[in-house]
Amino acid sequence: MIQRPSSHDSTPPDRLRMQQIASAALYGVLVVLALWIVHDFIPAVAWACVIAIALWPAMRAIEGHRLFKGRTTLVSLLLTLAVALLVVLPVGLGIAQAAREAHDLRVWVRTIQENGVPLPTFVEHLPFASHQISAWWQANLAQPLADSAAMKGLHSQAIVTFGRRFGARAAHGLVLFGFMLVTLFVIFQAGPRLSGALLKGAGRAFGADGEQLIQRMAGAVRGTVTGLVVVGLGEGALLGIAYAVTGVPHVTLLALVTAVAAMLPFCAPVVFCGAALWLFMVQGTVAGAIGVAVFGFVVVFVAEHFVRPVLIGSSTRLPFLLVLFGILGGAETFGLLGLFIGPALMTVLVVLWNDWVR
Repeated sequence: MIQRPSSHDSTPPDRLRMQQIASAALYGVLVVLALWIVHDFIPAVAWACVIAIALWPAMRAIEGHRLFKGRTTLVSLLLTLAVALLVVLPVGLGIAQAAREAHDLRVWVRTIQENGVPLPTFVEHLPFASHQISAWWQANLAQPLADSAAMKGLHSQAIVTFGRRFGARAAHGLVLFGFMLVTLFVIFQAGPRLSGALLKGAGRAFGADGEQLIQRMAGAVRGTVTGLVVVGLGEGALLGIAYAVTGVPHVTLLALVTAVAAMLPFCAPVVFCGAALWLFMVQGTVAGAIGVAVFGFVVVFVAEHFVRPVLIGSSTRLPFLLVLFGILGGAETFGLLGLFIGPALMTVLVVLWNDWVR
Protein backbone atom coordinates (compact mmCIF):
# COMPACT_ATOMS: atom_id res chain seq x y z
CA MET A 1 0.00 0.00 0.00
CA ILE A 2 1.37 3.38 -0.97
CA GLN A 3 1.40 5.94 1.88
CA ARG A 4 0.66 9.52 1.05
CA PRO A 5 3.31 11.98 2.23
CA SER A 6 2.43 14.17 5.17
CA SER A 7 1.94 17.89 4.79
CA HIS A 8 5.34 18.50 6.40
CA ASP A 9 7.04 16.23 3.87
CA SER A 10 5.42 17.97 0.89
CA THR A 11 5.99 21.51 2.20
CA PRO A 12 9.10 23.24 0.88
CA PRO A 13 11.66 24.13 3.57
CA ASP A 14 11.34 27.87 2.94
CA ARG A 15 7.59 27.78 3.31
CA LEU A 16 7.87 25.62 6.42
CA ARG A 17 10.27 28.12 7.96
CA MET A 18 7.88 30.96 7.14
CA GLN A 19 5.02 29.04 8.75
CA GLN A 20 7.05 28.52 11.91
CA ILE A 21 7.90 32.21 12.06
CA ALA A 22 4.26 33.15 11.49
CA SER A 23 3.15 30.71 14.21
CA ALA A 24 5.67 32.16 16.67
CA ALA A 25 4.52 35.69 15.84
CA LEU A 26 0.88 34.68 16.27
CA TYR A 27 1.60 33.05 19.63
CA GLY A 28 3.50 36.15 20.74
CA VAL A 29 0.65 38.47 19.74
CA LEU A 30 -1.90 36.29 21.53
CA VAL A 31 0.21 36.19 24.71
CA VAL A 32 0.69 39.97 24.67
CA LEU A 33 -3.03 40.49 24.05
CA ALA A 34 -3.95 38.15 26.92
CA LEU A 35 -1.54 39.95 29.28
CA TRP A 36 -2.94 43.31 28.22
CA ILE A 37 -6.47 42.14 28.98
CA VAL A 38 -5.55 41.00 32.51
CA HIS A 39 -2.87 43.63 33.23
CA ASP A 40 -4.94 45.19 36.03
CA PHE A 41 -4.88 41.86 37.88
CA ILE A 42 -1.18 41.08 37.41
CA PRO A 43 -0.26 42.62 40.83
CA ALA A 44 -2.82 40.37 42.54
CA VAL A 45 -1.43 37.30 40.77
CA ALA A 46 2.15 38.33 41.57
CA TRP A 47 1.34 38.79 45.27
CA ALA A 48 -0.42 35.42 45.32
CA CYS A 49 2.66 33.78 43.79
CA VAL A 50 4.98 35.41 46.34
CA ILE A 51 2.81 34.30 49.28
CA ALA A 52 2.38 30.81 47.84
CA ILE A 53 6.15 30.41 47.40
CA ALA A 54 6.75 31.56 50.97
CA LEU A 55 4.12 29.21 52.44
CA TRP A 56 4.81 26.25 50.15
CA PRO A 57 6.95 24.31 52.71
CA ALA A 58 4.28 24.88 55.36
CA MET A 59 1.57 23.62 53.02
CA ARG A 60 3.54 20.47 52.17
CA ALA A 61 4.21 19.84 55.86
CA ILE A 62 0.51 20.20 56.72
CA GLU A 63 -0.49 17.92 53.84
CA GLY A 64 1.94 15.31 55.13
CA HIS A 65 0.15 15.13 58.48
CA ARG A 66 -2.17 12.17 58.85
CA LEU A 67 -5.15 14.41 59.71
CA PHE A 68 -4.87 16.36 56.44
CA LYS A 69 -3.58 13.69 54.07
CA GLY A 70 -5.59 13.81 50.85
CA ARG A 71 -7.47 16.97 51.94
CA THR A 72 -5.79 19.48 49.67
CA THR A 73 -8.87 21.69 49.36
CA LEU A 74 -9.22 21.96 53.14
CA VAL A 75 -5.54 22.80 53.59
CA SER A 76 -5.73 25.40 50.82
CA LEU A 77 -8.80 26.97 52.38
CA LEU A 78 -7.22 27.12 55.86
CA LEU A 79 -4.00 28.71 54.59
CA THR A 80 -5.91 31.24 52.50
CA LEU A 81 -8.08 32.19 55.47
CA ALA A 82 -4.97 32.52 57.63
CA VAL A 83 -3.41 34.94 55.13
CA ALA A 84 -6.66 36.92 54.98
CA LEU A 85 -6.83 37.20 58.77
CA LEU A 86 -3.19 38.29 59.00
CA VAL A 87 -4.06 41.24 56.77
CA VAL A 88 -7.62 42.01 57.85
CA LEU A 89 -7.06 41.89 61.62
CA PRO A 90 -4.30 44.57 61.76
CA VAL A 91 -6.18 46.81 59.33
CA GLY A 92 -9.40 46.38 61.30
CA LEU A 93 -7.57 47.13 64.54
CA GLY A 94 -6.15 50.31 63.05
CA ILE A 95 -9.53 51.44 61.72
CA ALA A 96 -11.20 50.74 65.07
CA GLN A 97 -8.51 52.66 66.91
CA ALA A 98 -8.80 55.57 64.48
CA ALA A 99 -12.57 55.62 64.94
CA ARG A 100 -12.12 55.81 68.71
CA GLU A 101 -9.68 58.67 68.34
CA ALA A 102 -11.82 60.56 65.81
CA HIS A 103 -13.90 62.28 68.52
CA ASP A 104 -10.81 63.48 70.37
CA LEU A 105 -9.34 64.73 67.09
CA ARG A 106 -12.47 66.74 66.32
CA VAL A 107 -12.39 68.27 69.82
CA TRP A 108 -8.71 69.16 69.41
CA VAL A 109 -9.31 70.80 66.02
CA ARG A 110 -12.21 72.84 67.46
CA THR A 111 -10.05 73.88 70.40
CA ILE A 112 -7.17 75.15 68.29
CA GLN A 113 -9.62 76.96 66.04
CA GLU A 114 -10.93 78.88 69.05
CA ASN A 115 -7.82 79.20 71.22
CA GLY A 116 -4.79 78.35 69.09
CA VAL A 117 -1.99 75.90 69.87
CA PRO A 118 -0.29 76.60 73.22
CA LEU A 119 3.47 76.85 73.30
CA PRO A 120 5.07 73.60 74.54
CA THR A 121 6.86 73.99 77.85
CA PHE A 122 10.09 72.39 76.61
CA VAL A 123 10.70 75.27 74.18
CA GLU A 124 11.54 77.61 77.07
CA HIS A 125 14.26 75.20 78.24
CA LEU A 126 16.01 74.81 74.90
CA PRO A 127 19.71 75.72 75.07
CA PHE A 128 19.45 77.95 71.99
CA ALA A 129 16.88 79.62 69.69
CA SER A 130 14.15 79.48 72.33
CA HIS A 131 13.24 83.17 71.89
CA GLN A 132 13.05 82.90 68.09
CA ILE A 133 10.86 79.77 68.30
CA SER A 134 8.61 81.37 70.91
CA ALA A 135 8.17 84.50 68.81
CA TRP A 136 7.31 82.50 65.69
CA TRP A 137 4.92 80.28 67.64
CA GLN A 138 3.10 83.26 69.17
CA ALA A 139 2.78 84.92 65.77
CA ASN A 140 1.57 81.84 63.85
CA LEU A 141 0.10 79.19 66.15
CA ALA A 142 -0.78 80.68 69.54
CA GLN A 143 -3.57 82.86 68.11
CA PRO A 144 -7.03 81.42 67.24
CA LEU A 145 -6.70 79.57 63.96
CA ALA A 146 -10.31 79.71 62.79
CA ASP A 147 -9.48 82.34 60.15
CA SER A 148 -6.12 80.89 59.09
CA ALA A 149 -5.53 79.60 55.57
CA ALA A 150 -4.75 76.11 56.87
CA MET A 151 -8.09 75.80 58.68
CA LYS A 152 -9.99 77.16 55.71
CA GLY A 153 -8.29 74.55 53.57
CA LEU A 154 -9.77 71.81 55.75
CA HIS A 155 -13.22 72.81 54.52
CA SER A 156 -12.31 73.32 50.90
CA GLN A 157 -13.19 71.20 47.90
CA ALA A 158 -9.68 69.74 47.95
CA ILE A 159 -10.52 67.71 51.06
CA VAL A 160 -13.66 66.32 49.42
CA THR A 161 -11.68 65.42 46.31
CA PHE A 162 -8.99 63.76 48.42
CA GLY A 163 -11.62 61.74 50.25
CA ARG A 164 -13.17 60.52 47.00
CA ARG A 165 -9.80 59.53 45.56
CA PHE A 166 -8.82 57.76 48.76
CA GLY A 167 -12.11 55.88 48.80
CA ALA A 168 -11.69 54.84 45.16
CA ARG A 169 -8.13 53.62 45.80
CA ALA A 170 -9.27 51.75 48.90
CA ALA A 171 -12.07 50.07 46.97
CA HIS A 172 -9.65 49.14 44.16
CA GLY A 173 -7.19 47.72 46.69
CA LEU A 174 -9.97 45.71 48.34
CA VAL A 175 -10.98 44.21 44.99
CA LEU A 176 -7.36 43.28 44.19
CA PHE A 177 -7.01 41.75 47.65
CA GLY A 178 -10.05 39.59 47.00
CA PHE A 179 -8.69 38.43 43.64
CA MET A 180 -5.33 37.75 45.29
CA LEU A 181 -6.99 35.46 47.84
CA VAL A 182 -8.88 33.60 45.11
CA THR A 183 -5.67 33.17 43.10
CA LEU A 184 -3.80 32.03 46.19
CA PHE A 185 -6.45 29.39 46.92
CA VAL A 186 -6.24 28.10 43.34
CA ILE A 187 -2.43 27.91 43.51
CA PHE A 188 -2.55 26.01 46.79
CA GLN A 189 -5.21 23.66 45.47
CA ALA A 190 -3.20 22.93 42.32
CA GLY A 191 -0.33 21.94 44.58
CA PRO A 192 2.40 19.69 43.22
CA ARG A 193 0.76 19.51 39.79
CA LEU A 194 1.35 23.23 39.28
CA SER A 195 4.95 23.19 40.51
CA GLY A 196 5.67 20.09 38.43
CA ALA A 197 4.22 21.72 35.32
CA LEU A 198 6.29 24.86 35.87
CA LEU A 199 9.50 22.88 36.29
CA LYS A 200 8.67 20.73 33.27
CA GLY A 201 8.01 23.80 31.15
CA ALA A 202 11.23 25.46 32.29
CA GLY A 203 13.11 22.24 31.51
CA ARG A 204 11.70 22.05 28.01
CA ALA A 205 12.43 25.71 27.32
CA PHE A 206 15.85 26.07 28.97
CA GLY A 207 17.01 22.58 29.87
CA ALA A 208 18.21 21.40 33.27
CA ASP A 209 19.64 24.85 34.00
CA GLY A 210 16.16 26.34 33.62
CA GLU A 211 14.72 24.06 36.30
CA GLN A 212 17.57 24.88 38.67
CA LEU A 213 17.12 28.59 38.01
CA ILE A 214 13.41 28.43 38.80
CA GLN A 215 14.12 26.62 42.05
CA ARG A 216 16.75 29.15 43.09
CA MET A 217 14.45 32.05 42.28
CA ALA A 218 11.74 30.47 44.44
CA GLY A 219 14.32 30.06 47.23
CA ALA A 220 15.26 33.72 46.87
CA VAL A 221 11.65 34.83 47.19
CA ARG A 222 11.11 32.53 50.19
CA GLY A 223 14.27 33.77 51.89
CA THR A 224 13.34 37.39 51.28
CA VAL A 225 9.88 36.91 52.75
CA THR A 226 11.42 35.22 55.78
CA GLY A 227 14.00 37.96 56.22
CA LEU A 228 11.55 40.83 55.85
CA VAL A 229 8.59 39.44 57.78
CA VAL A 230 10.40 37.67 60.62
CA VAL A 231 12.81 40.54 61.23
CA GLY A 232 9.97 43.06 61.00
CA LEU A 233 7.90 41.20 63.58
CA GLY A 234 10.96 40.92 65.84
CA GLU A 235 11.66 44.65 65.64
CA GLY A 236 8.01 45.44 66.34
CA ALA A 237 7.98 43.17 69.41
CA LEU A 238 11.20 44.61 70.87
CA LEU A 239 10.20 48.20 70.28
CA GLY A 240 6.72 47.43 71.65
CA ILE A 241 8.38 46.52 74.94
CA ALA A 242 10.26 49.83 74.85
CA TYR A 243 7.00 51.70 74.21
CA ALA A 244 5.32 49.97 77.16
CA VAL A 245 8.22 50.70 79.52
CA THR A 246 8.42 54.40 78.61
CA GLY A 247 4.67 55.01 78.73
CA VAL A 248 3.83 55.51 75.05
CA PRO A 249 0.04 55.19 74.55
CA HIS A 250 -1.60 52.59 72.31
CA VAL A 251 1.35 50.22 72.65
CA THR A 252 -0.20 47.33 70.72
CA LEU A 253 -1.22 49.41 67.72
CA LEU A 254 2.08 51.30 67.64
CA ALA A 255 4.08 48.06 67.89
CA LEU A 256 2.07 46.66 64.99
CA VAL A 257 2.73 49.78 62.91
CA THR A 258 6.43 49.50 63.77
CA ALA A 259 6.50 45.84 62.69
CA VAL A 260 4.91 46.68 59.33
CA ALA A 261 7.29 49.61 58.83
CA ALA A 262 10.26 47.43 59.80
CA MET A 263 9.44 45.06 56.95
CA LEU A 264 10.44 47.90 54.65
CA PRO A 265 14.14 48.79 54.74
CA PHE A 266 14.97 51.80 56.94
CA CYS A 267 11.31 52.72 57.60
CA ALA A 268 11.10 51.71 61.26
CA PRO A 269 13.02 54.84 62.48
CA VAL A 270 10.14 57.00 61.23
CA VAL A 271 7.80 55.31 63.72
CA PHE A 272 9.96 55.06 66.82
CA CYS A 273 11.43 58.53 66.29
CA GLY A 274 7.85 59.84 66.14
CA ALA A 275 7.13 58.04 69.43
CA ALA A 276 10.26 59.53 70.98
CA LEU A 277 9.25 62.99 69.77
CA TRP A 278 5.82 62.52 71.32
CA LEU A 279 7.39 61.56 74.65
CA PHE A 280 9.62 64.62 74.51
CA MET A 281 7.02 67.19 73.44
CA VAL A 282 3.82 65.98 75.12
CA GLN A 283 4.91 64.11 78.22
CA GLY A 284 8.20 65.95 78.70
CA THR A 285 10.10 62.76 79.54
CA VAL A 286 13.52 63.44 78.08
CA ALA A 287 15.05 60.21 79.39
CA GLY A 288 12.23 58.10 77.93
CA ALA A 289 12.49 59.81 74.55
CA ILE A 290 16.25 59.31 74.39
CA GLY A 291 15.87 55.71 75.53
CA VAL A 292 13.30 54.86 72.83
CA ALA A 293 15.38 56.54 70.12
CA VAL A 294 18.68 54.94 71.13
CA PHE A 295 17.17 51.49 71.67
CA GLY A 296 15.34 51.71 68.37
CA PHE A 297 18.46 52.62 66.40
CA VAL A 298 20.40 49.78 68.04
CA VAL A 299 17.67 47.26 67.18
CA VAL A 300 17.39 48.50 63.59
CA PHE A 301 21.18 48.53 63.12
CA VAL A 302 21.56 44.93 64.30
CA ALA A 303 18.54 43.74 62.31
CA GLU A 304 19.36 45.52 59.05
CA HIS A 305 23.09 44.84 59.00
CA PHE A 306 23.37 41.38 60.54
CA VAL A 307 20.13 39.41 60.97
CA ARG A 308 18.23 40.26 57.76
CA PRO A 309 21.20 39.87 55.34
CA VAL A 310 22.05 36.51 56.93
CA LEU A 311 18.47 35.21 56.60
CA ILE A 312 18.12 36.35 53.00
CA GLY A 313 21.67 35.73 51.85
CA SER A 314 22.00 32.27 53.39
CA SER A 315 18.94 30.98 51.57
CA THR A 316 19.94 32.48 48.23
CA ARG A 317 23.74 32.48 48.65
CA LEU A 318 23.84 36.15 47.70
CA PRO A 319 26.43 38.61 48.98
CA PHE A 320 25.19 41.29 51.37
CA LEU A 321 25.62 44.07 48.82
CA LEU A 322 23.49 42.28 46.21
CA VAL A 323 20.82 41.59 48.84
CA LEU A 324 20.72 45.28 49.71
CA PHE A 325 20.69 46.37 46.08
CA GLY A 326 18.00 43.84 45.25
CA ILE A 327 15.69 44.98 48.06
CA LEU A 328 16.15 48.73 47.59
CA GLY A 329 16.30 48.64 43.79
CA GLY A 330 13.34 46.32 43.57
CA ALA A 331 11.27 48.55 45.87
CA GLU A 332 12.15 51.63 43.82
CA THR A 333 11.31 49.94 40.51
CA PHE A 334 8.29 47.75 41.34
CA GLY A 335 7.04 49.23 44.59
CA LEU A 336 6.29 47.03 47.58
CA LEU A 337 6.22 43.92 45.41
CA GLY A 338 9.78 44.68 44.30
CA LEU A 339 11.05 43.87 47.80
CA PHE A 340 10.62 40.20 46.86
CA ILE A 341 11.25 40.41 43.11
CA GLY A 342 14.57 42.24 43.48
CA PRO A 343 16.50 39.52 45.34
CA ALA A 344 15.09 36.89 42.95
CA LEU A 345 16.45 38.84 39.97
CA MET A 346 19.79 39.25 41.74
CA THR A 347 19.86 35.46 42.12
CA VAL A 348 19.36 35.09 38.38
CA LEU A 349 22.22 37.54 37.82
CA VAL A 350 24.56 35.53 40.06
CA VAL A 351 23.61 32.24 38.37
CA LEU A 352 24.22 33.69 34.91
CA TRP A 353 27.56 35.13 36.02
CA ASN A 354 28.69 31.83 37.51
CA ASP A 355 27.73 30.02 34.31
CA TRP A 356 29.62 32.58 32.23
CA VAL A 357 32.88 32.41 34.17
CA ARG A 358 32.73 28.63 34.67
